[in-house]
Amino acid sequence: MITLAGSPTLQTDRLVLRAPQAGDWPVFRDFLGHPRSTFIRDGDTLDDAKIWRAFCHITGTWVARGYGSFVITRKGEDTALGLTGPWHPIEWPERELGWTIWSEAAEGQGIAFEAATAARAHVFRDLGWKTAVSYIDPDNARSIALAKRLGCTPDAKAPFPGKGPCLVYRHPDPGGRA
Repeated sequence: MITLAGSPTLQTDRLVLRAPQAGDWPVFRDFLGHPRSTFIRDGDTLDDAKIWRAFCHITGTWVARGYGSFVITRKGEDTALGLTGPWHPIEWPERELGWTIWSEAAEGQGIAFEAATAARAHVFRDLGWKTAVSYIDPDNARSIALAKRLGCTPDAKAPFPGKGPCLVYRHPDPGGRA
C-alpha cells in the first residue's frame, strides 16, 4: 500500500485517523454516489470521473498544503468510515475543519465527534492554527448538531465559499486563546 510520506496518524480510544490511501477510493466513490452525500456535493450528481477528481483533490491537499483531511478507521481495521480534518481549497476564505461519515453503518456512534475532536486538537496544537470554521449547509441538521456538540458557535459575519446558502460555525480554541 502506498502512503503519503510524512503524514501524521492520530489515534483516539476507538479510532485511527490517517492520510487517504488508494484503497479508500471504492468507499469514497460509493458515498459520493449515494444521496447521503448531497450536502457535500451541493446536490450535483457526480459521475465516477468527477468523484475521482474529488478523491485526488483530498489526497493532493496533503502534498500542496502539507496537511489534509484524515480518513477515519476503527482501531485494528482499515476500512474507511469517513473523513475529518483540515481543509482549505484555494478559493475558500478561511481554513475549515470538516467531517463526513461515508459509512451509513458508522452513523450515530459518536465517531464523527471523536474524530473531529482529535483533528481539531491537531490543527490547533500541531499546525498552529489560531482559528477554524466549519461551513455547513443550513439543511444539514446532523452537521449543525455536531458543530454545536463540538462547542462551535455561529459566525454570521464570516465569509463563506460559493454563493450559499451556508452557515459558518467557528470552533473554540482549545488553548483558550481569544
